Amino acid sequence: MPVNSNLSVGNLVQVGINLSPLAAQSQNLSIDLVLGNSAVINTVERMRTYTSATAMLTDGFSSTSPEYLSAVLWFEQAPQPSSLNVGRWAQTVTAGQLICGPLAAAQLALSYWTALGAASFDINVNGSGVTPINFSSGAFSTATALSGVASVIQTAVDAAESDLATVVYDPVYTRFEFTSPTTGTTSSVSFLTAGTTGTDISTKLVGTNLAGNGAYVVPGVAAESALAAVTLFDTQFGQQWYGLQMPSISTDADTLSVAAFIEASTQNKHIFGDTTQEGAVINGNDNSSIAYQLKQLGYNRTATQYSSTNPYAVASLFARILTVDYTANNSTITLAYKQEPGITAENLNQTQFQNVVADNCNAFLAFNNNTAIIWPGVMASGLYIDVITGVDNFAVTLQTAIYNALYLTPTKIPQTDPGVHSIVTVIEAVCSQFVQNGFIAPGTWTVGGFGSLKQGQFMPTGYYVYVPPLASQTTAQRASRKTPPIQVAIKLAGAIQDVNVIVNVNQ
Repeated sequence: MPVNSNLSVGNLVQVGINLSPLAAQSQNLSIDLVLGNSAVINTVERMRTYTSATAMLTDGFSSTSPEYLSAVLWFEQAPQPSSLNVGRWAQTVTAGQLICGPLAAAQLALSYWTALGAASFDINVNGSGVTPINFSSGAFSTATALSGVASVIQTAVDAAESDLATVVYDPVYTRFEFTSPTTGTTSSVSFLTAGTTGTDISTKLVGTNLAGNGAYVVPGVAAESALAAVTLFDTQFGQQWYGLQMPSISTDADTLSVAAFIEASTQNKHIFGDTTQEGAVINGNDNSSIAYQLKQLGYNRTATQYSSTNPYAVASLFARILTVDYTANNSTITLAYKQEPGITAENLNQTQFQNVVADNCNAFLAFNNNTAIIWPGVMASGLYIDVITGVDNFAVTLQTAIYNALYLTPTKIPQTDPGVHSIVTVIEAVCSQFVQNGFIAPGTWTVGGFGSLKQGQFMPTGYYVYVPPLASQTTAQRASRKTPPIQVAIKLAGAIQDVNVIVNVNQ
């Protein structure tokens, strides 16, 4: 019997392994985007994700910046959201920059710099030609931190040419940054190039245009309109955010242009939240408020909140509705009767209260039983916010589930009635999930039906899926490899917000 044979068993038995691809992910409808003009995030990077408001302070945001104050309200909500996207809106002209790559471990040691003798690098700012930057022997020896190294570089830059560029060290991202003193489309800072005196430190600063070093240039840009900024973020990051606030927005025209874009967005689903402090909202004789204007336009994807004390209040409202977990049992909510931590409740009289509600505007209201609640929880059109967010979640979940049924099938789904039924099974599973979370519930279908569903018929499951037989397709339809039209009826569970009780007393 052979012991050390080279003859492979694979000649007789072949085993192949097919790894299934990972399922496609749907748009995240629990994430909010705050767009602001603070210069912490540049116009190339454009967006960062934060898991706390404190992390924004560490990153360089001011404690008074609109982005940070919005984030505080976002993270103060209960249950607490997991993250927040913050984006850069170039509301005003920006300066060109060179963002150097992160320093290597050796370069983070101060001794790496203090030991340098004579050194140099070259730089071009605003396209005005190369400027040599030279350091005498021992120039870095007085630095006590990397921020001190940046100060030494700044001194040499100033000596070479007055007001040439600003140099700082970013300890969070362990990199040096050069910024032009001018702004606009002609503002620029080049990559560093080698100097001619002493040691070349262009590569030590990691500001050279070398593949993989992480350095990049940020061109100065002209001021963007609010609409241009939102369009850019929808195009570049549209699947990474759902809610939107622009706390730096200053005109009704900008608000209306953004609201119109969000309403018309088809590739990605979004909602827009605006906070107003206009007294016109509570004055029934004044129709100039942004809430009134949005109501007249009937927008289903823009919500307004009135707050006399906090210009960023709608961030708290959105934080409450976007934390709903649609995969959990009995998890869906309405915004009415919910809290807004960090927001001072409005003490309105009956007339003012009615004026706010009449404009489909939300507010955090104090009532005479020592409670304060969000009311009424509607979009500008009057549709409830939880209906819009729930329907969006249902649509995205359904779309992704059907896509994955096709994508993860190792062979194919046949164009047969059983094949179509397998798609119907996926749809019914999603419907069942939304029954479990409380968004869909049994009820009476009150409009025209289809298939076997009739107007006035009770739907015991809360949903109904109908697809005609494949035999009803034309030859051309079958050749296109499409299913027959699949129609789905869902009955929303709704919510009770207003209670009317009649008590009859007999003596």
